Amino acid sequence: MTTFSGQPGLEQTLGQAASLDAPARPPRRGRSKGPGIRGREGAAGWLFVTPTIVIIGLFLLLPVFAALWVSLSDWTGKGSPLGAHFVGMDNYDALLGKSGLAQRNLATSLRNNLYYVILVVPLQTILALGLALVLNRRRLRGKGFFRTAFYFPSVTSSVAIAIVFLFLFNASGVVNAVLQWFGVRGPNWFADPRGVLQLLLGALGVDTDNPPSWLSAHRFLGLSWWQWLSGPSIAMCAIIVLAVWTTGGTFMLMFLAALQDIPADIEEAAAVDGASGWQTFRKVILPQLKPTLYLVVTLGLIGTWQVFDAIYIMSQGQPSNTTLTPAFLSYRTSFTDGKWGQGAAIAFILFAIIVVFSLIQRFVMRERKTLPRRRRFASWEGK
Repeated sequence: MTTFSGQPGLEQTLGQAASLDAPARPPRRGRSKGPGIRGREGAAGWLFVTPTIVIIGLFLLLPVFAALWVSLSDWTGKGSPLGAHFVGMDNYDALLGKSGLAQRNLATSLRNNLYYVILVVPLQTILALGLALVLNRRRLRGKGFFRTAFYFPSVTSSVAIAIVFLFLFNASGVVNAVLQWFGVRGPNWFADPRGVLQLLLGALGVDTDNPPSWLSAHRFLGLSWWQWLSGPSIAMCAIIVLAVWTTGGTFMLMFLAALQDIPADIEEAAAVDGASGWQTFRKVILPQLKPTLYLVVTLGLIGTWQVFDAIYIMSQGQPSNTTLTPAFLSYRTSFTDGKWGQGAAIAFILFAIIVVFSLIQRFVMRERKTLPRRRRFASWEGK
């Protein structure tokens, strides 16, 4: 409807005004005719990660599944493992279920490695943290020299260090020579199969050859409780010292990097509030180091349960299997005894143990939610 003057009518004017006030409708999105730049991102991403996936699959996943098949078969090490016969859980049953030499060797290796883990992980963590705290001091001179000196054992060949320690703790080595200066005649360190706890009890007058019946009667995986509680042998203690000395430098650098990320204002504020050095470390510095501490302990647990090179070079499980570890037992069972199924089964038992200990460690060191305090202390006294 239009007027005689050629202008739009009232209805047309109101319609145009309503269309201006209405919200604009988004345009319809039709299907993309081509892949475009966004469409090619997925293909480009898969193209870049394909080499990594192929390498991981060929050199990690495929060997793991092959080893799992070997642990469930009777493969003799000749020919293809795919041609071996499936025996199910017989290899695991020979190690965990049936009493015999295989079970006793596994239990002995687990006992030795357990003492190794219990001693090495705390000692190397404390040593690394202590060295990092010393090197983090501002007024310390020669930091570069000390960092290099402390880290040098970690980058030195493990074979060379193991041979040096082998000569140090030999019957005619430096350690026995130093002990003789003080009137102490050390034994042949790598020939005494008794544990440290048994040696200490023997020094106190306890007859270690005739242990209490309640310790010798009960057995677990073929070993009596007296054997489980014997402690590490002197040879294993020497290997423990070697491990702590060689790994402390690596973990020291991790703690040092974490300490340098802590703002200096926090420590200064704690000092202004009257906190002592120990209180500052326990209440301020240590909580900031918790992620690094978790990493160090996790790597320490994994590395200590997989110890092999020092055992292979220094003792090969001797004396009397007191330095035998599951990793070396898996190697010896497979390559020396020719029992490839049991060797692979030992490796997967060790893998399960590492997973369990890692989960326990993660549970212990998890972040705990604490309720906010209703009152704030004005000083650090009494904390």
